[in-house]
Amino acid sequence: MATIKPFRGLRPPRQLVERVESRPYDVLDSEEARAEAGSNEKSLYHIIKPEINFPVGTSEYDPRVYEEAARQFQMFQDKGWLVQDKDEHYYIYAQTMNGKTQYGLVIGAYVDDYMNGVIKKHELTRRDKEEDRMRHVRVNDANIEPVFFAYPDNAELDELITRYAATEPEYDFIAPIDGFGHKFWVISDTADIATITEEFRKMPSLYIADGHHRSAAAALVGAEKAKQNPNHRGDEEYNYFMAVAFQASQLTILDYNRVLKDLNGLSSEQFLDAIRKNFTVEDKGTDIYKPARMHEFSLYLDGHWFSLVAKDGTYDNTDPIGVLDVDISSRLILEDILQLGDLRSSKRIDFVGGLRGLGELKRRVDSGEMRAALALYPVSMQQIMDIADSGNIMPPKATWFEPKLRSGLVIHKLS
Repeated sequence: MATIKPFRGLRPPRQLVERVESRPYDVLDSEEARAEAGSNEKSLYHIIKPEINFPVGTSEYDPRVYEEAARQFQMFQDKGWLVQDKDEHYYIYAQTMNGKTQYGLVIGAYVDDYMNGVIKKHELTRRDKEEDRMRHVRVNDANIEPVFFAYPDNAELDELITRYAATEPEYDFIAPIDGFGHKFWVISDTADIATITEEFRKMPSLYIADGHHRSAAAALVGAEKAKQNPNHRGDEEYNYFMAVAFQASQLTILDYNRVLKDLNGLSSEQFLDAIRKNFTVEDKGTDIYKPARMHEFSLYLDGHWFSLVAKDGTYDNTDPIGVLDVDISSRLILEDILQLGDLRSSKRIDFVGGLRGLGELKRRVDSGEMRAALALYPVSMQQIMDIADSGNIMPPKATWFEPKLRSGLVIHKLS
């Protein structure tokens, strides 16, 4: 059963939230963060992308950069740009994209639940990325940015959230980059706090939707602190890390598409002939064509869009991995025909999140940067949960969640 707790959030005053909040650290590079922060000294980028405070070209892994993060974090508190709540709360965080709103509960997730598999993952993590985030958590003694969870739909929690959503939020703003809406409520009622804790206790599992490296880093630092504390009791704040948990049915998963640098020495016709072995291929012309269902793919090649429909027998409906379109395309096109090797390290492929649209695939191919593009139908949250429940891991670059969580609305201190 899932164990969670409320916490004393560290938050910007209402009038400063739009100066402080930012995009997550891993969706933009150093120079984009430098440009977005501009002359705004209150931008969270000074904490989560602190290399922007050094000359251009300074490595984000430079030891001085981590020290700068801690210095900035302390300064934000000293100047009152971040203020800690006096009492423990849960929080509600709502995001609106294209007219659809999803409501998440900001919680303290239990480190032992991550270690014991109650909190389930569906992606592999890289140790170098884990260590980077662990250093950031250690030096700040805080979870500066939340991770993104899903939980099974729950009528009791849905009613509670709906009740709060009818009241005035603590924060209410439109993000400048994407135009998505963000609202935030503080849950201070003790009965409501108890209800949330109890309803999560009934859940057999929570699921990491996005932020596998942040989850791993936060949990590993918590476990590290427990081991280092000779008087460890189990109720210390470092036993928990910050997550925003959404009802699974509310989440939007977009397609995660591929652009290819070459055809492995094949001509266009040879490539299409090889694809025809396992797919029914139809030329759809020059207008952008988007896959309409599972097991259909769109290929952009030589100015034309093609529909590729996987033939019967090329996938296994009883296998939670083998039925995935990302697995079908990886096995039958990227591996068998193009021989790309490890998709996480290959320099012959790049990945484009669905928010950019298929026009971005066309642009990159037409520019000559890429030779072809492959668009996939998005996976479902149920597929992700089935894979996590089975103990399997999804192929690389399989999911793209939108909207991304904004950082800086609330921070969780570990002591």
